[in-house]
Amino acid sequence: MRILPILVLLAATVLPTLAQAQTCTVANVHDGDTMRLRCPGQQKTIPVRLERIDAPELRQAGGIASRDFLRALCPIGGPVTLTVYGRDRYRRTLGDVDCGKGSAQEAMLQSGNAWVYMLKFTADRRLMAIQRAAQIKKTGLWARPGPLPPWEWRRRHAIGG
Repeated sequence: MRILPILVLLAATVLPTLAQAQTCTVANVHDGDTMRLRCPGQQKTIPVRLERIDAPELRQAGGIASRDFLRALCPIGGPVTLTVYGRDRYRRTLGDVDCGKGSAQEAMLQSGNAWVYMLKFTADRRLMAIQRAAQIKKTGLWARPGPLPPWEWRRRHAIGG
């Protein structure tokens, strides 16, 4: 029974370092946390869900602004560095994205166009600090009173995410 905590700790510290980055091209930006990329060795574009953040749904307040910010950050045809961490339940690639200006996830949080994905990543102090700074500055969605997190919006509207 003592080995299980050790295996969990090992997986949490070693597996993220096993992820390898690849250079792809932006084919489409669907919303503030989902895009399609053309990557070497792939015949079709691949759907990518930005790991660690959750952006407003398109029909939600701030959804279009969030998508447009990510589109400006990662323009169609532009290069992107993708670090893959797995797949989600919708078979999208989960990964970190850099469109040449640093972490897209951090930029989305800094601009107030996304939340730290609170259901999984509240222990990421760096991301939480970036989000908190945007909240204090009332940047982006934080300028509105009581912005509704996307996971709550999806629950109220009975859609997946």
